[in-house]
Amino acid sequence: MNVVLGVSKILTIIGGLNWGLIGFFDFNLVDAIFGAGSVGSKVVYIVVGIAAILTLLDFVPREGRGRTEV
Repeated sequence: MNVVLGVSKILTIIGGLNWGLIGFFDFNLVDAIFGAGSVGSKVVYIVVGIAAILTLLDFVPREGRGRTEV
């Protein structure tokens, strides 16, 4: 599970950097690579969204496990 969370955090950071590019320079790197509205860009957005959910769930304490240090 630690590998999945590590990959999720990396993907979340990459998604955040893409949003930074959009906000600062009006440049969408995902659309530039895969094409705007293409299946490839939709897949990337879905995977990054799932990664963000997994990263968010990592912050929720579970029974028998304390919150991990980031």
